[in-house]
Amino acid sequence: MGRRNDSKPLKPKTDPTEGTDAAIIRESLRPYAIADKLRTLRLRRSMGLAQLAEHTGFSPAMLSRLENGRLIPTLPTLTRIALVFSVGLDYFFSDPRKRHTVAVVRRNERKIFPSDPKSARVPWHFESLDFRVNDRKLNGYLAHFHSLPQDELEPHYHPGVELLYLIEGELEISIGVETIQLSAGDAIYFDSMQKHTYRSLVDSSCTAMVITTGAQR
Repeated sequence: MGRRNDSKPLKPKTDPTEGTDAAIIRESLRPYAIADKLRTLRLRRSMGLAQLAEHTGFSPAMLSRLENGRLIPTLPTLTRIALVFSVGLDYFFSDPRKRHTVAVVRRNERKIFPSDPKSARVPWHFESLDFRVNDRKLNGYLAHFHSLPQDELEPHYHPGVELLYLIEGELEISIGVETIQLSAGDAIYFDSMQKHTYRSLVDSSCTAMVITTGAQR
């Protein structure tokens, strides 16, 4: 005779994001409206989910779930998205009625990010000078441009306009079909919806102050 199996059938595993703990977390986060803030950040830059996915390394489907409140964001996830939009984590957890009107960013507090987080060789690094400010009208950066072969440069564009003031070095900037060389003390203003690239013309990095604006919605 076969041995009787008195063990109870295993219950199917449930999605951990749908359990009691998840419900408690969602209720705790509800006053901060994180999903709405994520969507607002993206739309203010006139950025699609696919474009944001390229900058963060997350899939468009995952980003959509975050914006619709169907996925609870982790701190590393919010940090990666915050870097793209040059905001601090406090943006997601602050009372929307209490906005910074004065914000100081110390030298050792700047948020630094590469032009492409997946690439080991990048043409520039930006340091955000105003990431503590919520709902700002412009973005300020201390930029460092590196010397790379022309064929390794990837043209990019973004909504708004850009003002660049070269502090140190020699910089080549290509805007559309035009290529311009700048020396220390020179400045350039252009429509940043035109595809553009930067390249240092000296062995060491160039340093510049960069101000950008984006479309507001």
